[in-house]
Amino acid sequence: MIPSRIALFFLGLSLAISPALAKKAPPLALASSLPTIVNPDPTVAPENVLYLDLSNGGRVSIRLMPEWAPNHVERIKTLVKQGFYNGIIFHRVIDGFMAQTGDPTGTGASGSTLPDLKAEFNSMPHLRGTLSMARTDAPDSANSQFFIVFYPRFALDRKYTVFGRVIGGMDVVDRIERGEPPEHPTRILQASMAEDRMPLPVMPAPAAAPTAITADQLSNSKSN
Repeated sequence: MIPSRIALFFLGLSLAISPALAKKAPPLALASSLPTIVNPDPTVAPENVLYLDLSNGGRVSIRLMPEWAPNHVERIKTLVKQGFYNGIIFHRVIDGFMAQTGDPTGTGASGSTLPDLKAEFNSMPHLRGTLSMARTDAPDSANSQFFIVFYPRFALDRKYTVFGRVIGGMDVVDRIERGEPPEHPTRILQASMAEDRMPLPVMPAPAAAPTAITADQLSNSKSN
């Protein structure tokens, strides 16, 4: 009986510190139908690369994966292009677990004016650097809040919609101020898509104008 009680204790502990669990989960996308490789090169498909420039002085690069959760990816892109995330704090940051943001009030109780999303739970694991959507205990309540996982938390798998992964700047994520809310919260200064931040093409330098020939040069060329 003791081992089972210990198991129940740790199960309860993991549920207590995780986002709310679903009462009834919708069908999952099959693992065999989802790509698992995340391209780390931000110049490839820049329309799916999210940049978060944070107040701690760093940039986080995230590969959004529409193959995993197309509606969630589209929601993030829409809000980013509206400037919704600019200035928002990370309001819930638990050491060894995750950093959550996306609430304009900074309380964790609000979201955007867009309608809530239907869950797109899938088989992608909550690894270090995973981007996943926050919600209430209702499966179809995700709206604008998301979290980045510090360390693997497989108890969240198939209960929250995974829709991306950090491909650069995980050290910047590690420096996000802890707290619920933090005393001095880290803020998203600007959220942008890589396609909108691509460097301008380098234009070739104009050809040099021909040098004028002086009278002395002309005279010397004739004498030679």
